[in-house]
Amino acid sequence: QVQLVESGGGLVQAGGSLRLSCAASGRTFSSYAMGWFRQAPGKEREFVAAISWSGGSTYYADSVKGRFTISRDNAKNTVYLQMNSLKPEDTAVYYCAADLRTTAGTRGRYEYDYWGQGTQVTVSS
Repeated sequence: QVQLVESGGGLVQAGGSLRLSCAASGRTFSSYAMGWFRQAPGKEREFVAAISWSGGSTYYADSVKGRFTISRDNAKNTVYLQMNSLKPEDTAVYYCAADLRTTAGTRGRYEYDYWGQGTQVTVSS
């Protein structure tokens, strides 16, 4: 079992920045990959970013590449999503997720075993 708790969401103006955090507990954090997804109203949940167990490999959706950075601190059992140059279309509920079946990281939503409760990010124009 893995428990995930996101924090750091909020309201920000376009062009601003936010940093999301996801604290994990229950299994050895450094043994699995992590990802961030988001879901806007009326839309499917979509991949944002993923990171391997060591942090050595990262993956991004084209829509956020160059603006968002995923990172992890295995000593703190936490994964982060630094979001810069935010746009109104980034407005969504953001979820962190744990993929216990791989250490590498994946874009596939259905590969993830555990999910957090989500944190709202709203970007005003």
